[in-house]
Amino acid sequence: MAQTLLMPKATAVWLVDNTALSFEQIAQFCKLHPLEVKAIADGEAAQGIKGLDPIATGQLSRDEIGRGEKDVAYKLKISEPKVRVPDSKRRGPRYTPVSKRQDRPNAILWLVRNHPELKDAQISRLVGTTKSTIEQIRDRSHWNSANLTPMDPVTLGLCSQIDLDMEVEKASKGRQLPTAAELGATLQAASQTEHLDFYAQDEEKEIDANAVFKKLQSLKSTTPEEEDDQY
Repeated sequence: MAQTLLMPKATAVWLVDNTALSFEQIAQFCKLHPLEVKAIADGEAAQGIKGLDPIATGQLSRDEIGRGEKDVAYKLKISEPKVRVPDSKRRGPRYTPVSKRQDRPNAILWLVRNHPELKDAQISRLVGTTKSTIEQIRDRSHWNSANLTPMDPVTLGLCSQIDLDMEVEKASKGRQLPTAAELGATLQAASQTEHLDFYAQDEEKEIDANAVFKKLQSLKSTTPEEEDDQY
């Protein structure tokens, strides 16, 4: 995991006052713009900020500073910490600001209606609620059920669209597709309905052709009486 510099502006103030490093080197190390470092050196920025010694905090060594002072193109590297503190993992429901807590039931109702595949634990992670509240909204036993309106939690700012998409994707994995019986399908098989109109038209054409042929034959044939009249 990449190390993050503590108090970058305060560190830049100390490096400007106590080293011969260039503005570009300090800016690169402190993740600042070179013009901002120049403003610090001119006293136009970071006024009132006390410099923080990166050597005392163990984030930069004297040898590293010496290398940078000798070579202007050298990029300073942050020192590896002697003690690694594991990242704390957030447990429990997501924290929701007080100003948005009244919108959580509306968001839960929206998720229950539009994404029934989501589990209660997933909804709890998204909007920061409890399983009992979700169950009350599902079975309409919530004290304010009559006044609830489904509202997108992303629009309310309770969660991000990326988080919602990830939870929906997780819930959809391994989910079986509904069968034809569940969908109430009553359509016939394709083999039974394919080209029915085409064949019907062909049959009609054959019947009409025979009728026309017979009619022509009757016109061409003559009776004996008609032959005597001709002579």
